[in-house]
Amino acid sequence: MQERKNQTSLQQLKTPLMIIGGFVLLLWIIEGVDQVVFNGALDGFGVRPRTLNGLWGILWAPFLHGGFRHLLANTWPLLILGSIVMISRRLRDFFFISFVIVVIGGLGAWLIGPRFSVHLGASGLIFGYFGFLLLSAYFERSCRAIAIAVVVLLFYSGIIWGVLPQGGGISWQTHLFGFVGGGVAAYLLSQREDRVPITIHEPL
Repeated sequence: MQERKNQTSLQQLKTPLMIIGGFVLLLWIIEGVDQVVFNGALDGFGVRPRTLNGLWGILWAPFLHGGFRHLLANTWPLLILGSIVMISRRLRDFFFISFVIVVIGGLGAWLIGPRFSVHLGASGLIFGYFGFLLLSAYFERSCRAIAIAVVVLLFYSGIIWGVLPQGGGISWQTHLFGFVGGGVAAYLLSQREDRVPITIHEPL
């Protein structure tokens, strides 16, 4: 019986880990192609603030990075935080959360980013997953959500400073609004889960 439970648990983990792992592998393939074939030219498809064409960058930016060093810095936080979100939620919820983060994070960079700058990278997703896991504890008030938030805060509390303005070409705008997007997703999911239909049984 215990062996069967272990096999079931491993099976439940297999799909989420394959999806998030496959996504990260795709990011490395794209960056490899960009560096070897296009000499970094794909970076121009990131978010370009307050330009019409730059709106398309909201969708493409999470797939693009400014070199292998940039991608390497994002790889492990994306794998770990993305896996936690995916394992703790339904698969369709994970895609909904990711979509909300990408849209709000990208729009934030598009609205307040410096003109003539380009914003790209999966760090918006990282900050979004971080924000989602923390704020889910507030909106849901469940033991599971609080426990996950404590663990995440324990290991990743240092990244919160990334939402503040800083130099070095770091898109703090994407970080900030990605975090906001994670909070919005947490709120929306908590509201949806609260709406449990009530069935009233009339006496015969």
